[in-house]
Amino acid sequence: MFIFLQYIHYNKISTMEFRKSCIALCTLLLAMTMQAQTQKWFNNVKLSGFALLQYQYSGQANAKANSFNVRMGRLSLDGRFMKDWYWKTQIQFNGNTATLGASPRMVDLFAEWQRYECFRVKFGQFKNPFSFENPIHPITQGFQGYSQVVSKLVGFSDRSGMQASNGRDIGLQVQGDFLKNAAGRNLLHYQVGVFNGQGINVKDVDQQKNIIGAIWVMPIEGMRIGVSGWRGSYARKGTWTDEAGVKQSGVRSLPQRRYAFSVDYVKDDWTVRSEYIHSTGFGFAKPLENTKNANATDCNLSTLGDKAQGVYALVIAPIIKEKLHAKVRYDMYQPSKGAERQRTQYDAGLDYAFNKNILVSGIYSYVHDRSLKKPNYSMIDVQLQFKF
Repeated sequence: MFIFLQYIHYNKISTMEFRKSCIALCTLLLAMTMQAQTQKWFNNVKLSGFALLQYQYSGQANAKANSFNVRMGRLSLDGRFMKDWYWKTQIQFNGNTATLGASPRMVDLFAEWQRYECFRVKFGQFKNPFSFENPIHPITQGFQGYSQVVSKLVGFSDRSGMQASNGRDIGLQVQGDFLKNAAGRNLLHYQVGVFNGQGINVKDVDQQKNIIGAIWVMPIEGMRIGVSGWRGSYARKGTWTDEAGVKQSGVRSLPQRRYAFSVDYVKDDWTVRSEYIHSTGFGFAKPLENTKNANATDCNLSTLGDKAQGVYALVIAPIIKEKLHAKVRYDMYQPSKGAERQRTQYDAGLDYAFNKNILVSGIYSYVHDRSLKKPNYSMIDVQLQFKF
């Protein structure tokens, strides 16, 4: 600026030239400021992702199969702005989908105000605050897939007939940690939210919102003991035949009431986790796969009734810390009242981490499915998992 004024003084420039010079200088300073701000913002943005490549064998009678598969891949961007705000967006790609229209799809898009540890506010599309397993990363989760009861009752392949939503919905949530002990570790966590109840990328249909929340205590380092609750509905607009055989049309809303008891312990490379989840509420006969096909307006009820429950328990133990693990899981799900259709799966396997970004996992599963004429069969699952 001093050099600029000296130049004006010694060269006796005209008023018009002076104005032009001032405008040019202001433009240059503004551009430099914007570039600095943009650079600061851009440096705060992180690109990450992961992929799960799979080989799977199933010995189920009359349905034997073995295939290589692209289980999923994801790309995400996240960052911070204005110090107190965190944001994230994430897209998922699936291989071998029944309809390519379902892939890619947006699974996350949210912003969260994080000024206070005890009170954080999140808005957008993100994980339902229900169960311990739901928010766990697919690689960290440890097995070939989430447990049956989480898949069926937390919004993955939901028994309600909802489209595959990866345990997510659209809504507003508050959460926080508080009650520190002498060591400065929080002893209590809560999270509660209001959601559409229709899963990802879909607006509300019945104008009724889901209330979902959880609370847990952390009595010792690495341990959580919690309970989750879910009260809401899932709805479609279409046609159905009622119990009297009369055809109906309009919006059909199915109440959903769910609760979960959860416990886990994660420390020194050990993981122990177990959950029981129960559901009351009917589901639609056909799952939603595409909003433009007939299933989207088919409001007839499933024959499974209005009760479902399940439990799982797992242990992941280090053989070589942070390198080689042995794992076992008991996984049981009852899709209807009683045990007539109960499916129980016993998993055992190993995983090996080449480094922090590349892992190979192998699981043997013995399945007992009472809904089948020949209920017993084996499965083998091998996955290469990598992230960046």
